Amino acid sequence: QVQLVESGGGLVQAGGSLRLSCAASGRTFSVYTMGWIRQAPGKERESVATISRTGVITGYADSVKGRFTISRDNTKNTVYLQMNSLEPEDTAVYYCAADRDSGSALRRADEYDYWGQGTQVTVSS
Repeated sequence: QVQLVESGGGLVQAGGSLRLSCAASGRTFSVYTMGWIRQAPGKERESVATISRTGVITGYADSVKGRFTISRDNTKNTVYLQMNSLEPEDTAVYYCAADRDSGSALRRADEYDYWGQGTQVTVSS
């Protein structure tokens, strides 16, 4: 089992940037596929980005391609989401999640096994 704690959310103006971090407990972080999922009020969860166990393979939702970058540091048990050119439509609670399996480059939200508590990202226009 792994426990996940997100940080880095906040309020930013449109066009700005934020970097989310997710710290994982345990010594087996590198066995998990990791991802970021967001949920805006009144909307379904959206899988935003996924990164493979070694970090070689990444996948992105079309809505964030070219603006968001997922990365991980297995020596620090941490996964990151660099968000640039933020838009009001990016406003949501962002969750970090871990998947014990590997598979498609962009995992579906329901494929993740462990979730963090989430961090709020608000983009003002």
